[in-house]
Amino acid sequence: MDRLTGKTAVVTGSSRSIGRGIAEQLAADGALVGIHYSESQQAAAEAVDAIIDGGGRAFAFGAKLGTEGDTERFWNGFDEQRAKYDGSGDTGLDIIVNNVAVALRDEFENATRADFDEMVAVNVRAPFFIVQQGLGRLRDGGRVINISSAVTRLALTEVIAYGTTKGALDTFTLILSKVLAARNITVNSVAPGYIDTDSNASWLRFDEEAWRETAAKSAFGRVGTPQDIADVVSFLASDDSRWVTGQIIDASGGTRL
Repeated sequence: MDRLTGKTAVVTGSSRSIGRGIAEQLAADGALVGIHYSESQQAAAEAVDAIIDGGGRAFAFGAKLGTEGDTERFWNGFDEQRAKYDGSGDTGLDIIVNNVAVALRDEFENATRADFDEMVAVNVRAPFFIVQQGLGRLRDGGRVINISSAVTRLALTEVIAYGTTKGALDTFTLILSKVLAARNITVNSVAPGYIDTDSNASWLRFDEEAWRETAAKSAFGRVGTPQDIADVVSFLASDDSRWVTGQIIDASGGTRL
């Protein structure tokens, strides 16, 4: 499917897991994709190679989010590597996917300021200013897609701070959709549930009981995959979603209905 041919996308935290799945799908749909990484240049290079091997187009750039000057470095890196990719000097952009996040597990009584501040910086502040500073690049009719989480409706006490940041991200989505509507730019959140990712591997992949219990929480009786989320993002990135904005799309497989 080539419904994104001629479009350019950037996906934060797309060297692995959900972000990589999203980047690969957008590339398969025809978009040129900027693969952003915070730490692992090697993983980002592997993601780019996988996209190219599949006939897609991609380039990688790095910027550690959640630090001072992060979004400035983010966009400088995007511009620099985009220019190296095609030499056109075009910095125009059609799709921003804010995927990167920090999910530290802290019960309320044990939550620390340091952990809280880190999650706010990465999960809320970075998306806010990535979009703000990217508006000059984002073309009219573009897309902003924020990756939220089903934890905003599940009340998981062990991730109270993380859930709080994702709730803030959803509010950002709601209000930003009205701010950007005059330019025909849609803004939506996608809220995954339990997904088989590298970050969940330690408690999910290698524990058969945990896997069974997690799968049972979905209405479909299985654990989600990055592709399950990527397909929803692909729809929101396309013209098919032109009449959808300001929404939180639950993509949890009916977790705890």
